Amino acid sequence: MRISKTRVLAAGAAAVLASSLGVAAATAGSDETPPSFQEFSASTFRDADGTWIVNGDEPVQSKGGLRQFYDGMVSAPKKVSEEGLIINTVNGKDDRWSQAAVGNLTYCVSTKFGADYSRVVSAMDSGAGQWEAASSAVDFIHVSGADSSCNTRNRTVVFSVEPTKTTQYIARAFFPSTSSKNILVNAKSLYNSGSWTPSNILAHELGHTLGFRHEHTRPESGTCFEDNNWRPLTPYDSASIMHYPQCNGSSDDLSMTSTDRAGIQAVYGN
Repeated sequence: MRISKTRVLAAGAAAVLASSLGVAAATAGSDETPPSFQEFSASTFRDADGTWIVNGDEPVQSKGGLRQFYDGMVSAPKKVSEEGLIINTVNGKDDRWSQAAVGNLTYCVSTKFGADYSRVVSAMDSGAGQWEAASSAVDFIHVSGADSSCNTRNRTVVFSVEPTKTTQYIARAFFPSTSSKNILVNAKSLYNSGSWTPSNILAHELGHTLGFRHEHTRPESGTCFEDNNWRPLTPYDSASIMHYPQCNGSSDDLSMTSTDRAGIQAVYGN
């Protein structure tokens, strides 16, 4: 049984999150016995707002959801012949926006970023622009008038971009089906991540908001298996912007590839 993520958590390795987008799971293929759900729950990082953070940068908002994630994680990985950029699925259906909604993804950037506010605004604009250039159906719209009251309670925007002080991750995001929609960013970590540019890091997070999963959960990666709740869109791409470099990825800068562009076009059109 491949239990990469559970093995990491059982070993108390959550501290490695501080230097990456998320936890670098242990090598897949281990036959170690996974921890119980109680052990897994106790060792999973819980953010200040009460959500559990899994797969490095993905929030789970309820204990039931965490149990569902755990059950999927300890099951055997899918065996498919051709995989690639993948989309999250919920109850077997693609977790995606409608065509109307994906063309009006409004967001605010909290002024609580202080001195880093302008830089985060710029990085968000640049990261969003990468997906917009790949598909004309996608439009992320910064509503600056909402920035002074930017949080999940602000109903004038689809999602908020807010600061966090945790060092457990650089940034975390959400999927279209997530009820509470925000991107949390540690600005200090965002601008001190080596070859990973702020634009590419936030483009990775925005990939999640469009419904895309981590590329490295596929069997070809050989490590970092997460769960089976996804559908393949393109051939496997070890250099994908959605592939953690530390999970046998072949890119050191988290840049977008032509396969990523083909993947978003397969869902939302070009």
